[in-house]
Parts: sequence; C-alpha cells; structure tokens
Amino acid sequence: MTRWRWILRQMTRRLWLRASLIGALGVLAAILAAGAEAFIPWNLPGAISADAIGNLLTIIASSMLTVATFSLSTMTSAYGSASSNVTPRAARILISDTVAQNVLSTFIGSFLFSIVGLVVLNTGAYGKNGRVVLFLVTIFVIVLIVIALLHWVDYLTRLGRTAETTRRVEDVTRVALQERLEEPFLGGRRFPGSLPEGCGRVEAREIGYIQFIDMSGLSRCAEEFDTEIFVAVLPGSFVHIGDILAGLGPLPPEQHEEACAQIRRAFSIEDLRSFDQDPRFGLAVLTEIALRAMSPAVNDPGTAIDVVGRQARLMSLWAQGRADKPDAEITHPRIHVPPLRSSDLFEDAFMLIARDGATMIEVQLRLQKSLFALRRDGDAEFQAAALAQSRLALGRALPALTLEADKERLMAAAGFGG
Repeated sequence: MTRWRWILRQMTRRLWLRASLIGALGVLAAILAAGAEAFIPWNLPGAISADAIGNLLTIIASSMLTVATFSLSTMTSAYGSASSNVTPRAARILISDTVAQNVLSTFIGSFLFSIVGLVVLNTGAYGKNGRVVLFLVTIFVIVLIVIALLHWVDYLTRLGRTAETTRRVEDVTRVALQERLEEPFLGGRRFPGSLPEGCGRVEAREIGYIQFIDMSGLSRCAEEFDTEIFVAVLPGSFVHIGDILAGLGPLPPEQHEEACAQIRRAFSIEDLRSFDQDPRFGLAVLTEIALRAMSPAVNDPGTAIDVVGRQARLMSLWAQGRADKPDAEITHPRIHVPPLRSSDLFEDAFMLIARDGATMIEVQLRLQKSLFALRRDGDAEFQAAALAQSRLALGRALPALTLEADKERLMAAAGFGG
C-alpha cells in the first residue's frame, strides 16, 4: 500500500468528507435543475406548480434537520456506550463505520438539496421544464431517504452493542491479518536478525506509535542511493527519540543524512495505533473487551468466552494462511522487514485473558480447548507458541482454582491429564 492510498483510506473514514460530498451533490442537483430550460429545449410532459414542489421541499428540509440532529445524538451516545462498556479503542471502529456515515450524509445532503431548491424556487429561476426536473429529482431524493431510514432503523438496533462491536473488531482484525498474509514482509524480504555490521542507523525523532510504513517510499530511496534498507520496527511499535527505525547500507557521509531524512518520512508516527498494517492491535483490542467483561464491575464471563472463540478463529486463519503461502511475492527486493511472529500474536490474544480469568473455570476451559485445537494447526513455530500459552495459562489457573475437580477438568481440556 502506498502512502497516498493510505492517506486516502484515512480520509474516506471521516464523516465530514462523505457529508460534504453528498451535500455538494444535493446542492449541485438543485442548481442544475434551474438550467433545464437552456439544456432541454423541448417541453417535458406534465405541469408541476411551484407550490407543489415547495411543499415537498419544505417537508424534506424540516424533517431531515430533525432526523440528522437525532441521528448525531444517537451516534454520540452509542460511541460513549461502546467506550465505557467495551473499550475506547473499539469505538474508533464505530466512528469510521461507512454505514452510519452514508446514512447521516444522505440526511444532510437531502437537507441541503431542499434548502437550496427552496431558495432558487422562490427566486423564480425555475421554468416549466425546470420544475419538472426538480420534481423528478425530489422524488429520487425521497426514495433515497426512505431506503436510508429503513437501513438506519436496522442499524440502530445493533449500534453500540457489545456483541456487534466485538464482531466489528474481529472483522477489521481479519482484514489486517489477510493483508499481512498476502505480504508477510510488507512486500520486502525477510529480515530475521540484527542489523548487519557497518550498517548505518536511522533514528526516530518523534515519540509515538508506528502507524504506517511507506514501502514504496523506502524502495525509491534504496534505488536512488543504490543500497539496502533494513526495517527495525513494525507498525504498532512504540518508539522514542533515538530508537532505531531502520538500518541502511554504507553510504558516503554527504548522502547518509539525505537518505536518513527520506527513510524517516516513510515512517508515519502518531499518538495512537492503527488497525491497517497492525494485526496485533486488533487482537489486543479484542483482549481488552474480554478483560472489561471479566472485571468485577461487569462480571460477564460469557463475553470473555466469546472473545476467546473469536481469537481462536483469527489465529487459525493466520496458521492456515502461512501454510497456504509459504513464499510471498517480493515487490521491494531492497527492503528487509522482520517477520510477524506467532508467539507475539498468541501473547496479544490469550495471555492477559488467562491472567484475569485465572479463577474463572468456564473461561479457562474454553481457553485451553481453543489452545489445544490450535496446537494441531500451522507450522512448528505456531504449534510451539500455542503450547507455550497453554502451559502459561495453566500455571496461572491451577494455583488460583480451589476445587480439585476443576483442576482435573482443566488439565484434561489442555491435553495434559486423563
């Protein structure tokens, strides 16, 4: 993914952009209808009075303003509910949801269309053909409003609910995992070890999370200076000033600083993590949902069990994807990127759930059954990581459980007992 494509993806998730575009279309439609007399020389069938159209536009304007205001308040309440009951990180997914943005943009665009239509209509700019065109556009807008309202009613029944929010987090995490499986090294070569001897170091000059790495920009830099670049941090890493972002092959002193500046520009460092190039973030957010559910204030182990099942589904996807595509296409041969390790994914997905749910036998049973099933998937590294998490979870749970029968059931579920 190029930097411009990533920036475009970020912009399309903003409500103001969609609302502005659809609102501009509504305004444009109302204005262009006034030019129907010039562009349509023949007489259109039917005669529509200005009062008839004015009444329709007045109804749309008044109702859409009310509906848009109500929708914004409902969405704000749902986001607050998701932040307090699920996790603030999951609320970011709801804010960027395209369904809510499209519906709200339709309401705002319809309101602007009706307001501009009323203004132009009262100036007498619409002729006979113009009123017919405006009427047809108004009927089309009403159909769009009805469809949006029906979609919105169905959407509101699920907006902000824990199960729906968890499903959305799983969906974005699955997309991030699939994209990483397509390009396990972001299109570069595997870089398993430390920086080579004599390699120049590119240090960070900001503090924050790596949100995005512009591999195309790094590749252009490597081609320009005829060198190799070794990426030291993956998206999702937290870096301080002076931390190593990347290494590059030996260069003359006069070229070294220029190359370092280009490499730094390829790393987008922000305050928050992003789901796009960071599958571990999605797993961590799912874990946060489970931890909140297991807290004494909520006491909802069922949600934690649901999260464990979703984590297992995602980890199975990772194992199968690695087995299906052992060799990935290399589009940036001069760039070396470290792998995303299965042990790190297992740690993000299960370690904290095992810690906070150590006394909950129902959570521990589902956790051990999931890890036992995952131990049969993937390569040796994946299986070893699943086994390590299983043993770590047992080490936390067995001392915390008081009933001997529960301990025996847990050992059996983990595959270590009869």
